[in-house]
Amino acid sequence: QVQLVESGGGLVQPGGSLRLSCAASGFTLDAYAIGWFRQAPGREREGVSSISSSGDITFYSDSVKGRFTISRDNAKNTVYLQMNTLKPEDTAVYYCATTQLHFGMGGATEMLQPYNYDDWGQGTQVTVSS
Repeated sequence: QVQLVESGGGLVQPGGSLRLSCAASGFTLDAYAIGWFRQAPGREREGVSSISSSGDITFYSDSVKGRFTISRDNAKNTVYLQMNTLKPEDTAVYYCATTQLHFGMGGATEMLQPYNYDDWGQGTQVTVSS
């Protein structure tokens, strides 16, 4: 019943931009906080950004802060990740996921941990290369 679908990935040159979308079906997205994660070959899945159910609180990993922006449009049941000034090290499969935790229960460290998230999309590939 619950389904998350990521889209918007692709191949871009260093310094370029992409906007990823996470579309939900089977549930009301505004009831959940959402996280974006990424996983490159040979590396563990890592948290990139997260946003509270209402959109009033956001967190970013140090590696993307100032370059990426997370947002949500609850009327469209969609969460976005705007990625600017992309670097080769941003290359990974990007996933969105839901958590039942409230942001008041923890800070960035907890809200960017994959084990705190419940339902996951299938991912979208982002490749940054010349």
